[in-house]
Amino acid sequence: MKAVLFAYHEIGYVCMEQLLKEGVEIPLLFTHEDDPKEYIWFRRPASLAEEHGIPYYTPNSLKDEKWLNLVKNAEPDYIFSFYYRQIIPKAYLEIPKVAALNLHGSLLPKYRGRQPANWVLINGERETGVTLHVMEEKPDTGPIVAQRKVEISFDDDISSLYEKLISASRQLILDVLPQLKKKNITTTPQVGPSSYFGGRKPEDGLIHWEKDALSIYNLVRAVTHPYPGAFTFLEGKKLYVWKAYPEEKEHSFTPGSVISTDPLCVATGRGVLRLDRVQLEGDEEMEGRIFARKYNLFQSKLGEK
Repeated sequence: MKAVLFAYHEIGYVCMEQLLKEGVEIPLLFTHEDDPKEYIWFRRPASLAEEHGIPYYTPNSLKDEKWLNLVKNAEPDYIFSFYYRQIIPKAYLEIPKVAALNLHGSLLPKYRGRQPANWVLINGERETGVTLHVMEEKPDTGPIVAQRKVEISFDDDISSLYEKLISASRQLILDVLPQLKKKNITTTPQVGPSSYFGGRKPEDGLIHWEKDALSIYNLVRAVTHPYPGAFTFLEGKKLYVWKAYPEEKEHSFTPGSVISTDPLCVATGRGVLRLDRVQLEGDEEMEGRIFARKYNLFQSKLGEK
């Protein structure tokens, strides 16, 4: 079995690693240059390519004919896309002898689009997963080859959820490889309600205190480390909230008001948010109660700049 890979991220790494362990021939890899503005917390498929002597390329665009010809000349049985960040043009999808397959980080047809792991936490979902599906010209819409579910606990944040998704991705590859090696895959159409979500920017982490405590908690855990973080403002400076917990307490305070300093608690539109780990712009990260004492937050107000 021969497969050309388009891969990036930790999930791209573990999927490529598993294919190599199972004896799949990988003649070439397409991946990405690391973005200097992005915190690279994950292992890169390029390092596996270097270790195994696999040629790899990092084109900014796949429209150049030379990249298409490279894939054609490889004569792959499959093309795999594992967290590759470019849309692969239709001409590539027609090359493999069997199929072009993409691994998506949700239970399709729900959460098509970008950054599904962040969005499922923001929306308070209790379940997500990974889906291997046939690639079509329209992203994330092709028939499903296999899925693996992942439970989301209330205490999960983006880091712990990724650990679950990484493990599920590796296991899905193991589950489906015997079928793929026979080069006679079976698929099922995507059915049920679909949803689409776009990419997120650091500024989308702004906390709106008039929302309820649960919604703000979901935002905090969705964009905490290794992401840029949820934030508010304290006297004109950004205050990052890295860890928090919602408390269903009634109050009569204006949203954003500090109502307790030990623990550090802030009033929301409904309920109270306990800030466990925070970081003021230019300072180090610390426990909320220590921060409250250091900056004398009694009767302070947090909010937009």
